[in-house]
Amino acid sequence: MLKNTLKTLTAAALVAGSAIMAQAQDYTIRATANSNTNDEDYDGLVVFKNYVEAASNGAIAVELFIGTQLCSNGAECLQGVADGSIDVYISTSGGASGIFPYVQVLDLPYLMADDRIAEHVLSGDFTRKMRAMALEDSGDAIRLMTIGNTGGWRNFANTQRRVAEPADMDGLKIRTVVADLPQELVKALGASPTPIPWPELFTSFQTGVVEGSKNGITDIMGMKFPDAGLQYVTLDGHAYMGALWWMSNQNFMAMPEDMRRVVVDGFYALQQATFASPKRKSIQAYEDFVAGGGDLYVPTPAQKAAFAEAAAPVNDWFTANVARGDEILTALQEAVAAAEADVNAARDADLN
Repeated sequence: MLKNTLKTLTAAALVAGSAIMAQAQDYTIRATANSNTNDEDYDGLVVFKNYVEAASNGAIAVELFIGTQLCSNGAECLQGVADGSIDVYISTSGGASGIFPYVQVLDLPYLMADDRIAEHVLSGDFTRKMRAMALEDSGDAIRLMTIGNTGGWRNFANTQRRVAEPADMDGLKIRTVVADLPQELVKALGASPTPIPWPELFTSFQTGVVEGSKNGITDIMGMKFPDAGLQYVTLDGHAYMGALWWMSNQNFMAMPEDMRRVVVDGFYALQQATFASPKRKSIQAYEDFVAGGGDLYVPTPAQKAAFAEAAAPVNDWFTANVARGDEILTALQEAVAAAEADVNAARDADLN
């Protein structure tokens, strides 16, 4: 009886799905991510596509372009969003900083303590504040839809020694992107920032051109960096790896309100998927790192506080050198304080 019921339900679902796809789409969303199908960005897009197409009853079709089919870098992709040839694009803060420099606030060190705080912050008014700033600065062309995660947390890793406190960073050649803020952080901790393109990093570890980096564990293991000598990871969690999801504001606003609501809810589902995906993927990545002989170190609270104190001048550099930096940093600090109050109150309530 149960088997027959399941067959009936499955057949009904297939018929319903076929009916949705057979319906002529009124809107098409072209979404791109310069990554691959193993990435959290792709996980989020699959969830977004499934939700939006189903919830719109087939009125919206979502086409996914993974890699560099539509555009190859942040500036080019965001220009496509601005002119409406690309509907949705995901960038890191570094990838969008050339147009919106203040998004680098997400890279400021040691401001958010853990996943629960970060997710609370990025699900609230802070993201709406950054959306309003981006719309204003792009002439209402580029809309920030949500901020998710792409790779967990950035931690310091190196080929030379265990890093337990800031003094252990002294003299290490740390790879950074070609951007001022991460270089300022590395210098504040006593190390030497060395900009290296991502595709060249494996060889740079092997040859000693650089001795460390600031990456998430899934990136470290996905790129097989331990094979190049990267054997020390310190879980200092200096930055939450935010993923900024942009949409053509013109194309978004051209939809009727009910379809815009579907898209907004689709981005909520996408955000939740990207919050969850790195947590699962990092489990195996950490296990594989340790199994391969890697040294995984968790700083004590006092050591973590020492890292934060040493890195504090980076905040001053940000507000002095980044347009609207003071405005967005204040918004983030206020959002973090509110999140800590809400989350800690919830934690206390759940203890009793």
